[in-house]
Amino acid sequence: MLSILLTQFIVLWAVIDPIGSVPVYLSQTQHLNAKQRRLVALKAVGIATGVLLFFLIAGQLLLEAMQIPLPAFQAAGGLVLLLFALTMIFGESKPEQETKLSEEVSHSDLADLAVYPLAMPSIASPGAMMAIVMLTDNARNSLIDQSITAGIMLVVLLLTLCLLLGATQISKLIGNVGAAIISRVMGLILAAVALNNLLIGIKDFYL
Repeated sequence: MLSILLTQFIVLWAVIDPIGSVPVYLSQTQHLNAKQRRLVALKAVGIATGVLLFFLIAGQLLLEAMQIPLPAFQAAGGLVLLLFALTMIFGESKPEQETKLSEEVSHSDLADLAVYPLAMPSIASPGAMMAIVMLTDNARNSLIDQSITAGIMLVVLLLTLCLLLGATQISKLIGNVGAAIISRVMGLILAAVALNNLLIGIKDFYL
């Protein structure tokens, strides 16, 4: 049981990647005062939590409504997560990607800053949405198990909020290079988990 919980925590930490969000947050809030920065962090994590909880609750229901077999979704989800992980390893790091995205948009208020690119796609990334649906599979997990997974997700999001609130100190400690290194290590771990899900999905589809 402990190994399952640890695996879920690592997967959710990898796809949400709280440390990778720190440079994005700093680049987007450098012109704000301390109170406004805290407000942006709270709003961003709050919005991301709402989005991920929606996918946790309704994601599989939508799949069933579209009559998509779960093994097929698991295989597809594993493939998407694998590709997501490979971009974390070989592509530009998460801070570099999302800082560039943010430069293309002129933000007019704190709500804009909180939603894009912080809440989405930095915290509630496509990989995180996919992962939470896979980790709360109704066919394999009881309501209690799914509640525990939801709790782990909330813990990761709470840690994300703490890291954003302490972003200035963290940035001084590890810098953008450190954040990029951690992001790539998380990508490697996520790739292993994603490949395992892909193979299990293929096997279950043909059994």
